[in-house]
Amino acid sequence: MTIYKSNAGARLLRERYLEALTSWPVPRDEVRVPTPEGETFVLVSGPESVPPLVLLHGSGSNSAEWAHRIPALVERFRVYAVDIIGEPGMSAETRPPLDSDRYAQWLDAVLDHFGVSRAAFLTSSFGGWLALDYATRRPERVAALALRCPIGLGPMKKGFVVKAVLLSLLGEKGRRKSVAGVVGEPESSPIVEQQLLVSANYRYRTGPFPVFGDAALGRLTMPVYAVAGAEDAMVDSRTTQRRLEAAGAVVDLVPGTGHYIPGSADLEFLKEAAANGDFTA
Repeated sequence: MTIYKSNAGARLLRERYLEALTSWPVPRDEVRVPTPEGETFVLVSGPESVPPLVLLHGSGSNSAEWAHRIPALVERFRVYAVDIIGEPGMSAETRPPLDSDRYAQWLDAVLDHFGVSRAAFLTSSFGGWLALDYATRRPERVAALALRCPIGLGPMKKGFVVKAVLLSLLGEKGRRKSVAGVVGEPESSPIVEQQLLVSANYRYRTGPFPVFGDAALGRLTMPVYAVAGAEDAMVDSRTTQRRLEAAGAVVDLVPGTGHYIPGSADLEFLKEAAANGDFTA
């Protein structure tokens, strides 16, 4: 089954993505990487002489999500913004089982293509789940983890699903209110507009995301920093904080904030990791 609700919807989301890329704020290479899970689209920016940084966006998104962060990131890093497979970007629609090693093999292929043996990761939401999965399976290849509202540290909140279903019965107004509540943004926000467009044309992943056990989190040997919204409607951020801190991570819980986190406190963490030599294999 295609990840899109219609061919017209797939074309619309692709066109919007290409439009967004015209505003990518720095020079970039667009690379299509062959992998065991199909072709993967990667935007590469920044000098070749600086440490590598992999960006993994959230669910229902693509690498355009990072455009506003890129100018500051390329001052210190060679940035690889990866369109996650099975998401509405320009990578293959493949969705391997989440409880398998196939996502790790996929990221192996992406890094190997660029000759990157070890990199830091900056991630959002589902991208954080993928990075955690990779770091627990391939810790030697992960220099540092910067996680924004990661999932997979505790069960998703059930209340928001019930509320979303009820609000969807109210039509456009209800859907707008539901999306705004999830991301923690005003109903008029461009972020809400984009998510409404995506949800109208894209099939989100279904089923629970696997929760990482304590043994897996114990394999996080690299520096880890996470930031989460205290009012996240999807994720129990306090469970995220408790479990990551028990694994040695530094976690900031932002009051009055939902699943969308403004700011760039993770950049200082990444700069410090690079300065401390954590990128050295």
